[in-house]
Amino acid sequence: MKIWLLRHGEAEPQARRDADRRLTAHGRKEVLISAGHLSGHPIDGILASPYVRAQETAELVREALGLDGAVHTAPWLTPDDDPRDVLRFLDGRGERNLLLVSHQPLIGSLAGLLVHGSRSEALPMNTASLAELEGEFPVAGLMRLVSVYHPRHH
Repeated sequence: MKIWLLRHGEAEPQARRDADRRLTAHGRKEVLISAGHLSGHPIDGILASPYVRAQETAELVREALGLDGAVHTAPWLTPDDDPRDVLRFLDGRGERNLLLVSHQPLIGSLAGLLVHGSRSEALPMNTASLAELEGEFPVAGLMRLVSVYHPRHH
């Protein structure tokens, strides 16, 4: 199984609610660059936080890769959700190659939990950073970090 963890691209600094912040032009560019690193990899599904910036990020990736399936909204992928809850939701899924689009601190803590078995060893994830993990099952401490890509920030 492969899981790709993608943090949303750069977003507007403010909106009426944090969940409503949209991607900036720079953020859209960052996402497309990161999407290029997914090219050629099979993606069976995309799950994204309900926040606007994550939905926009996921849709940009879906379009860039030419994927037919819809982006699925996962209400348990918001910034302050518990990565242990994410593992519980992933446990019942059938996809072998899954892209999760979320936020900090969740995305870094989730990577740390999957690779090291601990949320305290979070993986640093900038905007549009992409981490590739693989293993038999999405279980704490049993996945291997294959690669991390951080777009350059100017």
